[in-house]
Amino acid sequence: MIRTHLTSVRRGFVLAALALVSWLDLLLELVGFCLLCVGLVFAYTLALEGTRPRAALTRRLSGRWCGIEVEPPYRPAPPEPERERDGWYREGNSLFKRSWFIRWTKRFEWISDDPATGRDLGWQLWNPLAGLLLVPAVLVAGPRALRLYGKWTRWWLGPRPARDRDGWVKSRLKALGFQLGLFALSAAQLGMAFPTLFALIWPSPLFPTMVVAGRTVTDTLRREAKNWTGVRIDRPYLPEPPFPVPRADGMYQHGRQLYDTPWWPARLARFRWAISDRATWRDLAAAVVNSVVLLLMVVPTAALVFFGFWGVLALWAWRPIGQWTGTSWSTTNWFSMVGLPEATTHGQALALTPVAVAAFVAGLIATPWLARQGARFAKLLLGPTEASRLAQRVERLKQTRTDASVAQAAELRRIERDLHDGVQSRLVALGMKLGAVEALIDSDPAAAKRLAAELRQTSSETLTELRLLVRGIHPPVLSERGLGDAVRAMALDSPMRASVNGVLPRLEQPAEACAYFAVSELLGNAAKHGEARRVSIELGYEDGLLRIEVTDDGKGGANAARGSGIRGIERRLGAFDGTFALTSPPGGPTKATVEIPCQLDPDASSPRTSTSSETA
Repeated sequence: MIRTHLTSVRRGFVLAALALVSWLDLLLELVGFCLLCVGLVFAYTLALEGTRPRAALTRRLSGRWCGIEVEPPYRPAPPEPERERDGWYREGNSLFKRSWFIRWTKRFEWISDDPATGRDLGWQLWNPLAGLLLVPAVLVAGPRALRLYGKWTRWWLGPRPARDRDGWVKSRLKALGFQLGLFALSAAQLGMAFPTLFALIWPSPLFPTMVVAGRTVTDTLRREAKNWTGVRIDRPYLPEPPFPVPRADGMYQHGRQLYDTPWWPARLARFRWAISDRATWRDLAAAVVNSVVLLLMVVPTAALVFFGFWGVLALWAWRPIGQWTGTSWSTTNWFSMVGLPEATTHGQALALTPVAVAAFVAGLIATPWLARQGARFAKLLLGPTEASRLAQRVERLKQTRTDASVAQAAELRRIERDLHDGVQSRLVALGMKLGAVEALIDSDPAAAKRLAAELRQTSSETLTELRLLVRGIHPPVLSERGLGDAVRAMALDSPMRASVNGVLPRLEQPAEACAYFAVSELLGNAAKHGEARRVSIELGYEDGLLRIEVTDDGKGGANAARGSGIRGIERRLGAFDGTFALTSPPGGPTKATVEIPCQLDPDASSPRTSTSSETA
């Protein structure tokens, strides 16, 4: 018994010492965040990844010494970028010669979007205090104190079941965190603005690189504003210039100047692209303005919440400890700093507790509204203007015109090949058999009847093949019933268990056909490559925008760079100025979002709608 107690005490001291290291990890992450604010994104990622081994060690010791097994809660790491056939690495619509930029961008998004990262930060902040309390507790309670510490560790570092809704306090604390996160990203954007301006004051080829790096931080702010507050901020940037193409004489031209190599034309084109894009200057202005405004919006709520929380802690934690140890704790003067009397007795503490709780609640009440307003204010400078929208549309139409022509030509070749190899050959065979029937009908009627039966079977097969071909060009159900019912019919034929939700009016027929074949390709990929068993399709139309979300429970890992099907969807959507977004982490789920600007069908006599939901 004594030996077990001594072993528990020794283990408790080791866990307490390991807990104190958490503050050093927190300091390392703070340094990494400061480096993030000046553009070194990989430093913050390295800091977060470098602290996870200490958390993993605590999990192992918790299972070995405390008897509480703690499973790792982290999302799977993103796969390494894969080089395409032409030797380039693809990220969205951008190509890179080397993979390090894509790799660090993906790892930053992976580790910053993981909810377990936020729990690790909270554990690093509070775990040293728990470790200090563990020392006297293990001296008194022994193994029971260790088991309690193991449960504490599992609550912080273990996986948590997903909840449909958060409580009132938790949802508003998350909104306060969103406010702080938006301000932190604005501060990081401001940190990127200084080296960008310095590269402009001293003109160098580094300026476009700094602009692209700053846009990475700004795009993170746009993405998180949508995830946190629901405020969508579109990218306002013009497309990057294409790589220079040599002339017939092998020279490269930029303006009126000719060059032997593409290095200078490419650099000059990128410099002109970065400096002439108005969104570059609006980003620099937003870095200053948003940082100030978001700071002014978050300071009152954060001050009230911190005052209320620390006030309760000072009244009922530090004050009794100070009285018990006979020491003077400065936190007992916490309320005197704002003109309230000091709390030296339990009665005075009980009287001041409602004040602290009221400050805490008052600070939390407005946090969701303030978070949304902060994102909307950031949208004023970070979102596209009408001029930038028009410029983007013109550039996008220039890019997609060629893709649309190539896709149309490929579709015509497919139809021609199917007709030539399938229906045409069968019709030729029918003509030959008809000639044989004509020759045998007088001399051998029995053989003529057998050939006539074969002709009837062949004609039936030809008709079936022709119907399939017509269906591949434009399904009849799409013309007769609209996109909603066409997708439901497609879901019924799918080998997966598919559910279709949403109501759609009759839309323009080209847009309906584009969306139909995009959904068909996504369902085929989910069944063939994703090995999915269930798929959910959400349909919606609002303010001239058709939106379709396809989510499956497959193994994930879908990548546009590795398959021609997703490329085909992007080319098809490009002709309609549509967008395609794919989220497919390893292990799943895979979520694809298709958005197509379109109008209602003016020729529809009565807009038919489908049932709101159906499971196939």
